[in-house]
Amino acid sequence: VQLVESGGGLVQPGGSLRLSCAASGFPFDDFAMAWVRRGPGGGLVWVSAIDGLNNTYYIDSVKGRFTISRDNVENTLYLQMNSLKPEDTAMYYCAKDGSFYWSGHYTPSGQGTQVTVSS
Repeated sequence: VQLVESGGGLVQPGGSLRLSCAASGFPFDDFAMAWVRRGPGGGLVWVSAIDGLNNTYYIDSVKGRFTISRDNVENTLYLQMNSLKPEDTAMYYCAKDGSFYWSGHYTPSGQGTQVTVSS
C-alpha cells in the first residue's frame, strides 16, 4: 500500500485548499478511504471518509466546509476544504479502511501534507 498526499500549504482564514492522495499497491475501488489529521495537540483525528459506494462521512466541525471525493480511474482521493479556520491547522493524512464500507478501522500510510491556516 502506498499513499502519497499533496496539496497542503499556508492559507488565510476563510481560504480554500484541495488535498489529493495518490493511491497504489491495492485495488483502490474495493476499499473505503479516509482523511485524518494530526493537529498541534498531537492526537490523530478522523476527519472524513468515503466508502466504495461514494457514501460520505464527516466530523461535525467540518460539515458544510469540506468535501471528500474519489476518482477510481485515477486511484486518487480528494479533500476540498473551504472556509478554512485556524483550528484546521494540522498534518493531513489519507488512510485506507479495511473494508469496502466505512468501518473506522483505517491505516494512514502516507507522509502527510501540512495545512496551516493563519493570517
